[in-house]
Amino acid sequence: MLFPLAICAIISNLLLYFPNGQVLESNEITDLVWFFHGILGAGILVILPAFMMLGAAGGCCANRCGMLLSVFLAVLGVAGGAYCVTISSMGLIDGPLCDTGDGEYIYPFRNNTLKYNYLFNQTTWSICKKPENIVIWNIVLFSLLLGIGTVEAVLCLIQVINGFIGFICGTCMKRRKIDIAGM
Repeated sequence: MLFPLAICAIISNLLLYFPNGQVLESNEITDLVWFFHGILGAGILVILPAFMMLGAAGGCCANRCGMLLSVFLAVLGVAGGAYCVTISSMGLIDGPLCDTGDGEYIYPFRNNTLKYNYLFNQTTWSICKKPENIVIWNIVLFSLLLGIGTVEAVLCLIQVINGFIGFICGTCMKRRKIDIAGM
């Protein structure tokens, strides 16, 4: 499940660079997009433990060293998911960078109180003139990344617990060949 989530996170983060399919100047793109929270956090840092978990199904983690490696990589996945959740939350709170009609790109929704937050007042969205529909674009993609990061962090945390239990309670025995003739 981590592979499709990581791919969706990478695609969602890339889409934040092209609101409505438009190519913008780098100074016209919301600053939090440049933290690569979907590409690096929920993408690459989660793909690493996903490969380990995939290998674990084949029996590579049947020993304590393998389980300890699985724990370390799963912790990396938890950190990547948590990073994505943090940046996505900040992106939702701050709102998009947009042109309010005077040709200058600003953050019109930053530093608003919760009572006056743009997320709960859809009528304020029209303040952003360019790029078109930037508010809904950011809300959808940052919310998607928030959800993906949360699910990934929980799944990797479950693997941390599972791997830690496997490390403590795992077997030290090596595979032995049974000699039928020697019985």
